[in-house]
Order: sequence, then C-alpha cells, then structure tokens
Amino acid sequence: MPARAAIFLKLRSKLRGLARLRFPGPGEKCSSCGRTHPSRLSRRLRLRPQGVRLQGVWYCGAECLEQPLSEILRHDRIVPRRYGPGPHRVPLGLLLLSRQQLTAEQLRTALEMQKEAGYGKVGEWLQKLGYTTEQQITAALARQWSCPVLKAGAESLRSRSSPIPWLLLESFQMIPVEFAESRGRFLIAFCEAVDHTVLYAVEQMLGCQTEACFVSPSALREGLQALKLRHANNDIVFERLEHAGECARIVGSYAAKIGAEQVRLARCGEHVWIRLERLRRETVNLVFHAPLESSGPVHSIAAGG
Repeated sequence: MPARAAIFLKLRSKLRGLARLRFPGPGEKCSSCGRTHPSRLSRRLRLRPQGVRLQGVWYCGAECLEQPLSEILRHDRIVPRRYGPGPHRVPLGLLLLSRQQLTAEQLRTALEMQKEAGYGKVGEWLQKLGYTTEQQITAALARQWSCPVLKAGAESLRSRSSPIPWLLLESFQMIPVEFAESRGRFLIAFCEAVDHTVLYAVEQMLGCQTEACFVSPSALREGLQALKLRHANNDIVFERLEHAGECARIVGSYAAKIGAEQVRLARCGEHVWIRLERLRRETVNLVFHAPLESSGPVHSIAAGG
C-alpha cells in the first residue's frame, strides 16, 4: 500500500505539471489582441506550441505578452528582505551562555572587539577569538530560528542540483537540500538568517511548500561553488536594466525563441526571477536586476497558471 500511494502521488504531481502547461482550449481568445486560439487539429500540425500563458491568461505571441508583463514589472517595487520577528528571538550570545558553551567574560570581550573594529557579527568574533566553533554557532542560530540543523556534510551539498538560479542562491546565502516533487516539499538550508520573502517566492514559482534548515557557512560555501559550475550555462543573467519595457521585450523574445508555454516571475530582493516552462523539456531561467523605474506597492509576485 505505501508503494502504491507513492506512485499515486508521483503521478498526481506530473498531471498537475501538465495542467499548468496545458494549451488553451479551442476558441479561447488572446487577452491582448483578441485573436482566437487555433483548433486542436491545426495545433497538432504545429511543431511548436501556439502562444504562452502568463498568470493563467493566454497570449497568442510575444508581442501580446510584452505589454502585460511590462505592467507587472512597472507597478511593483523591489521586495525587501523579511527575516521574521527579530525582537522575539533570543540573542545569539545569550543562547550560547544558556548552553554553557560560552562565559560572560568571553562574550563581553567579543562584543568589545566587535565594537572597536566596527564590523563583523558577534558569532564571527567568537570564532576568531577561539571561544566557540563553527558548529556551535550554527546550532545556536538554528535554535534561534527554531529550525533543524542539517547533519549532512559538504560532500552531500556539493552533489545537489537546483531549480533555483545560482545568482539567487548566492545572493540570499542559501542552498537546496532536498526537492521532493512527489510530496511537494522543498528543504532549503541557510547559514545566517532565514529569508521568508525568498521562500515564499520559491513556493509560488515551483508550486511547493518550503522548509528551512541551517548548515555551517563553510559547507554552504563549498556547495554553492559546486552548483556554480553546473549552473554556468543554464541560467541567463542580465545586468540592471533601466526600463520594465526592456525586460518585457527580452522575456518575450526568449519565450518565442524556445517555445515557452508558461511564464512565471517573482521578485527576489533586488532581482526578478523569470521561469520559462516548456512541456517535457528543460526549464529556462532568466534573472534580471530589478528595473529602476519600478514603483508601487511592495509585495512578491508570482505569475503562472
């Protein structure tokens, strides 16, 4: 019975993926120009899918897609990083004191060194002074955020793959641990703080539930370096663009070129993450620095069916 249940969940996940990338029904009209979608017969005769969906709405081509996409990019500002209710977290130094991994005198010394230098975090200074280890700091941070500590070593992280662009992983100092598509669960590791804004963006883009855990900074750095080599040719990154319209034209051009059937996007800090999804083919990720002209309410965006 458990094996049958696992097969059913996997099949259901695949069917949901197909539904997200489904073609418009015959007679459905382009939301921009009003053009009617071709019949099933003419659709079968085409080598590439006809049109693309954005926020569940069908557009017949790149030109019609660009205008609504530009509006989305223009009217939403960069999403600030949200690390949760800070005042309710116990300070790192007090956590270490409570676990008898640090003395009050050692904590005072580290705080004074931090103040005199004018840079660095207290955990970094505690390690520099030899008062604590990296593992102890990681465990304390995980307890501070009520998250588990990843027990797997750097070797395990180096072997991972990621549906999230490497630039976003590096920017938010996070790394994928396990993506259980059949269960709709994505475990992501952080080393300093959990960013709930980017976790929400990942959920919207991949249609899953995210969970956070902690890993040591050295393990995360090694894992990110390995991922960078694998993502070198898979992610397409653009420098900061002045206008949302320029971003929209680039996305429309790529969507037409690769035959994308679904366009999804989300704000992630200073970046815009675009997913161009294709049925039974590899997804293409585009990453933009957010357009400078953006204005409007602050919130995360995810476009999809």
